[in-house]
Amino acid sequence: MHDTPAGSGFLADCPTRLAVEIIADKWTVLVLFGLSHRPRRHGELAELIGGISRKVLTQTLRKLQGYGLVERRALAPRQVEYHLTELGRTLVEPIDVLTMWARDNGGAIADFQENSAG
Repeated sequence: MHDTPAGSGFLADCPTRLAVEIIADKWTVLVLFGLSHRPRRHGELAELIGGISRKVLTQTLRKLQGYGLVERRALAPRQVEYHLTELGRTLVEPIDVLTMWARDNGGAIADFQENSAG
């Protein structure tokens, strides 16, 4: 096991580690990306993301609200939309960089998996 240098930012009670754990969740990144261009309603997000259940989307949105990354805004009775907070907007650029990396390298990863399976 390697020693972790003091101040590395990934100790158990460190805010840096909490931030990494938040964005490491695949649904978190997809929801943040879905809200990166404009506010959206729950149904719009579910359709845009695809593959996420409404229950998981609701849980993810609540979690992101609890971290101060997303706000819920009532439009009318029984109509709400979600938008990124100022803090949430600070994640748009890093998510864009990660998305570009995935587009550029996703094929290579799939090829490696295919070639190493079996």
